[in-house]
Order: sequence, then structure tokens, then C-alpha cells
Amino acid sequence: MELFDVDDARKKSDDSKRIKELEKLIKRYQDSYYNGEAEVSDAEFDRLWDELRSLDPENKILQKVGADSGNFPKYRHVMPMGSQEKAASPEEFMSWANKHVYDEYLVEYKLDGASLELQYEVGDLVRAVTRGDGEIGDVITPNAQKMSGVQKTLSDNGKKVSFTGGIRGEVIMTHEVHKKYYSDKANCRNAANGLMKRKDGEGSENLSVIVYDVWSTQGEQPYSDEEEKLLWLKKLGFNTVPLYIAKSVQDVIDYRASVMEMRKDLDYDIDGLVIKERKVNHEDSLRNRPDRQIAFKFSLEEAVSIVRKVEWNESGATYTPVAIFDAVDLNGTTVQRASLANPNTIKNLGLQIGSHVVVVKRGEIIPKIERVVAEEKPGPLFPVDMPSKCGTCGSELVNEGTRLYCPNKNCSKRILHQLLKWVAVADIRDLGETLVTALFNDGKLKSISDLYSLTEENLSPYFLNQESLLQDKKSLGAQKVYASIQAHRELSLSKYVAGFDIEGIGETVVEKLMAGGFSTLEAILNATEEQIAAVYGFADLMAHTLVQGLAENRAEMEALVSGGVITIRQSTGGLLEGKSFCFTGELVSMKRADAQNLVKSKGGFVKTSVVKGLSYLVTNDTSSGSSKNKKAAELGIPVINEKEFLDMIS
Repeated sequence: MELFDVDDARKKSDDSKRIKELEKLIKRYQDSYYNGEAEVSDAEFDRLWDELRSLDPENKILQKVGADSGNFPKYRHVMPMGSQEKAASPEEFMSWANKHVYDEYLVEYKLDGASLELQYEVGDLVRAVTRGDGEIGDVITPNAQKMSGVQKTLSDNGKKVSFTGGIRGEVIMTHEVHKKYYSDKANCRNAANGLMKRKDGEGSENLSVIVYDVWSTQGEQPYSDEEEKLLWLKKLGFNTVPLYIAKSVQDVIDYRASVMEMRKDLDYDIDGLVIKERKVNHEDSLRNRPDRQIAFKFSLEEAVSIVRKVEWNESGATYTPVAIFDAVDLNGTTVQRASLANPNTIKNLGLQIGSHVVVVKRGEIIPKIERVVAEEKPGPLFPVDMPSKCGTCGSELVNEGTRLYCPNKNCSKRILHQLLKWVAVADIRDLGETLVTALFNDGKLKSISDLYSLTEENLSPYFLNQESLLQDKKSLGAQKVYASIQAHRELSLSKYVAGFDIEGIGETVVEKLMAGGFSTLEAILNATEEQIAAVYGFADLMAHTLVQGLAENRAEMEALVSGGVITIRQSTGGLLEGKSFCFTGELVSMKRADAQNLVKSKGGFVKTSVVKGLSYLVTNDTSSGSSKNKKAAELGIPVINEKEFLDMIS
């Protein structure tokens, strides 16, 4: 479905209101995040943040982080704690990486805790400062001194290190501690955030600090690059984040997938990875939002799982592979099945039974396997068994790569599926699936033509018992079904072709074909694959499937019409015959769907985008700079408003 273009003035007003709403929400959620109990998930907060950034990229809120409470003395950071750029998907990360080409990418865990800066003077801890507003935070030194991993005095092999500057890390609570003492808190981060800021310091001994950054304010830095930075911190006894050195962008993506799978086994929470270059870029880190590094976050709509088997769903002639994998949570739902579409998908993914795969659900209802994760030490792998014979008729299946199907037109499974499709498309509502199946199983229905040969006598046994039949009682149910069938002997060309259950060919597809010049049954039946593939909205694969399906059904398609069983409703002609329309924006006098149906009833065609050959673009904002208006101007397509459209058809 296309998005409506909206009036510029109205859009600006709506955007302004939404920006104010977002500012208020973000400030509120930042305050709750930094001062105890987060009200929303990270994913929900990121969604609001990204929406504000898209509406108002220069908004001041985006340049700030939250502020701590006023319960502690304040102090300025050695290293500003700004917010990082974020990527929530491989596509977003690749977009960033295309602008930041490094010989290698240093990858660290993005800890899901509370930021803390440990400040030292000549090797002694003098204060611990929370994130605050990014520049000034709360001094919680007594609490920090109780935390595991905090070094009160810096030493290397027993020798004091005269370091003056800041060491940055994250206060975390392990899963074990959370489960044992603080299971009433929503998560480890919330619990840690609350404990670290208690005035009495109680509970801080249950917290840990993991560090990842350092900057000396006196003399030279004690390292030459980002890897040496972590090694130096580790040598001083600090807990540090793991480091992975990736040689390529794809290597980063693959590593992220492997971490997504194993993070459930970590002692603490992480919500992504931090990607940076080897060179220490202090100038960049001083920015409110550093550009040379990025947080590659884990999405609630992505998960890694293991494929356990592949089932083959049979629908009509087609066999569709469906992967069954270990259950994962995607965006609040538990998922363990995803369609693989066709044999080519299995081949292109390199998928086997036992493969580790990334499952995505980005705004879609149906999950999808995006890729196979390369494992350093993969478990047992087995090829996917592909059916070779039809489970109904025993015919050898045809594998075209893009489709695995039974070629036997007389296969009973295919015939029944076609009958049900015809009844649905022709909208014979009183003829239900149960009755169609019973008639088919009893040999009363073997083709679409047989539907129109049914009599009330044929149908009565399905509504009356034997005693009633012997008494020649009339069945109201049989009469109703018979009347419904007879009332559906006239169909549009698009419904007629779609009713024959050709793979992937519905009414909308046929309408596109008609708009491309194939407006009669004869023209469609005689079209070549090359001619159909040239029609807008078609391609070689769809053209091949359509021509093949038409050839299989040609005899019955022609017989039903020539024998007068079915009448193909001709266009009423008139003003719109042969003309095509695309609607954009809001209409005043009717809904867009009603306007489209009006065009069809007058013999015209509806297109969903501005393409070469379009007769008219209809919009109530003919002077706007929308993409559709610009495209129409480029192609020389007339742009008319709603009144002009209504005048045209009146």
C-alpha cells in the first residue's frame, strides 16, 4: 500500500505537534532512566529518539543526555559522556561503514548498565562520577569503592602507577545477583541504577564495574591504540570488555550474529556492540555524538537460532519449504517457523539442517530467515531433503528453482484447490469449502465447468437425510446454493483469469496485464512470455508462470466462454475506456478506494505509481513538490485535481 502525500502546511503543523510530544517523552524517559527505574524498554526509547531525529535532526534534546538527581555533589568529567550513533540492522551498519572505511574494525560489547567515570590523581582514586548530563555528574565515590572491579590504587605487579586522569566503565549487576537479591526489579540495569545512587551506599557491594576507556590529563597516554588501551587497563587489574578485531564489514555482521546467539549465556546484559577504528581519536570522542564509532545494537526484531528441520507445505500444485528452528522471541512474540519460499532460497542461503541462522521480523507479520551464520566450529550439518514425488498422485515433481510443483493437471489435490479458488474469486458465498470438498470426494465435481452443471437434486443429499429424500422433500439449503451458483455466471476478465488458480496470478496482476494492452481473453491467451514480461509490474519469472498456467487451462477457459456457461463482463466503455489513473493524497468527496472502483467501472485502469503511459495523475495539490508530481512532470503526464476528475466522468 502506498503512503498518502499530505498538504505541506498541514504536515508542518502535525510535525511540530509531534516534535513537542517527542521532546516531552524523551526528557521524561531520560530522567527515569538515569534516576532509578526506566519506564520503557531501550528499543522503545530508541524508536522515539530516531523519530525525533528524522523530524528535527538539529533538536537540542538530541545533543543532551539525562541528568542525575540532586542528592549528591557534582563534578565535571575528564571525558565527556555523549551519545553514540546507532545502527539497529546490518543495512544501517553497512551504510555507516561505507562512509567509515577502516583497515580493521575493533568490536567491543556494548554493556547494558550505568556509565561511571573513575577519576585518579597520581594513581589514587579521588572520585567516581556518574553520567549526569554528559559533562557533569553525581559524585558517588564511597559507593563506587564498594563495587567489584574498582581499583582504589593503581598498580602494576605491585608497583604503583602514577596515572592522573579518567577511566570510564559501566556499572553492572550480574544475572546471578539479580536473581538472588533483586528479582523484584524489572532488570539488572534498573536494579544497578537504583543501588549505585543510594545515599547510605547499601547494596553497592553487589555491583561490578567493567571498564573500556581511559584518558590521561598529565603526560603522554599509556597506550598507542584502542587495543593497547584495553590491555593496559587489564594489566592494572580492571575488568575489561572483550575485544574482537574484524577484518571486514561482513566480519562485523557475522560476529554480531554469533554474539546475539550466545549473549543469553553471559553473566551480564549487553544490548549491542561498539564498533571503532584502531586509532585513538580523542578529538572525535569529545563531540556530543562521536562520528568515528557506532553502537551496532541488537534488535528485538532479530534473533539467531538453529534450523532443526524443513517441512514442505502443499498448496495446489506448489510445494513450499518452511524452516522449523529453535523458538526465539521476536518483538514480543515467540517464533519457530519461517517460509523459505522456494528451493532457490535454500540454495542461495546455503542452508542445511543444523545451520545457525538470523531470523528477522522487521515490521513484518511473517518471520524470515535472512542469512546463515558462519560458525567457527559448526555442529553436525545435514542437507535439506527435497521431495521428488507428489504425495497425492505420485507424479515426479518439477523443480524450477523458483518453484517446486506437481505438473499433473489431473492431480486430485490440484483440482480441489482450483475449485476452491474459483468459488472464492467468483464470490459464491453459499458454496462453502466443506460442501465443495464433499462434492469433489463423491465425484460430482471434477472441474470448474461441473460447478455450473449441478442441480438442486445433486445438492439435496448434502442437506437432507435419507428419509426426507424418500419423501421428495425440497431442501432450502440446496435451493440457496444452486441459486448462488447461477447468480455468478458473469465475471470481469480479471476475476475470470484469477479464478483458474495460476500460481501468483490474482486479480490485481491481471488488471496490470489488461492495462498493458491485453484487454481480452483472446489477447491474454495468445500473449508470449516476452510480451508479458515487457508489461509494467511483470518480470520473466511471472511471465513464464502465467503462460504455462494459461496453456494448461486454455481448453476449459475457452469452452466455458464459447459454450455460454460464463460471460466475461465487458467494459461499459464510455469516457475512461483505455485511460489509466493514479491517485495520490486525500480526496474530499470520496475515499480513494471508491474513486479507483469508479475508474474500473467506467472501463479505465488504476495504477499505484506514476509510470510511462499513465493517462492522469489525480491530486488535490497539483502544485506540490511531491515525488509523484515531479515524476508526472518529467514524463509529461497531465496532473488533474479531484473536481476535474469528477467532471471527466460525469
